[in-house]
Amino acid sequence: MTARAAAPLVLTDAAVARGGRTLWAGLSLTVEAGEFLAVLGPNGTGKTTLLQAALGLLPLAAGRVTVAGRPARRGNSDVGYIPQQKGFDADLGARGRDLVALGLDGFRYGPRRHPQAMRRRVDEAIESVGATAYADAPIGRLSGGEQQRLRVAQALLSDPGLLLCDEPLLSLDLANQRSITALIDRRRREARTAVVFVTHEINPVLQYVTRVLYLVEGRWAIGTPDEVITDETLSDLYRTEVQVIRHRGSLLITGTGESHRNLPFEEHHH
Repeated sequence: MTARAAAPLVLTDAAVARGGRTLWAGLSLTVEAGEFLAVLGPNGTGKTTLLQAALGLLPLAAGRVTVAGRPARRGNSDVGYIPQQKGFDADLGARGRDLVALGLDGFRYGPRRHPQAMRRRVDEAIESVGATAYADAPIGRLSGGEQQRLRVAQALLSDPGLLLCDEPLLSLDLANQRSITALIDRRRREARTAVVFVTHEINPVLQYVTRVLYLVEGRWAIGTPDEVITDETLSDLYRTEVQVIRHRGSLLITGTGESHRNLPFEEHHH
């Protein structure tokens, strides 16, 4: 098998630790091309840490992580990354296209090589996410949804085979959550890009998810949403009674006792 044909992301008996505390260990997972994996669980269980390991930013405490058949490393062009939505200063002079261009050369100073070719790639990426109309506007003046579209364009600029998304819907309204998720899924379908999507809220992505990795206090479950998001599986993970209610294509998860406050994606439907 060539490196290019290898699975976009493979963890083998992997463990991560923070501040001397092991968050999870013995995790083996293969994310195939075209797969949409949702990573769920309470805060502090190592969801973002998983992405950092795949980005080569954090060494594993044990085991192995590979991207397209090679050890995870910093600056890998085969990996795109979409961070949480965070606002910019309204007076920031940078334009939308400047944010996208960071996907090619980061915070590089001085003249760029092949500026015309780079501009063309940036324009194509911006067009692909429907952001052409505001690409030259100051980024601090754009809405959260507009900024996040540009971050998607930035992540796709290097044509990655693996797209890592760290709660990219945070602070977005429902309409923007849906549009951003649809953009990411379109990339998955059209380019067979593997998507690893960390989220607290399963409902906006539920229709796209092929598998779920659910992390709770060093324990986990992996499988389809119907296999993992069940009363039995979640009660076992949380070690308390949990109930999953399905209503009009959405999920409501309720628990009892202290763990209820830690359950993610609690969404009430009337």
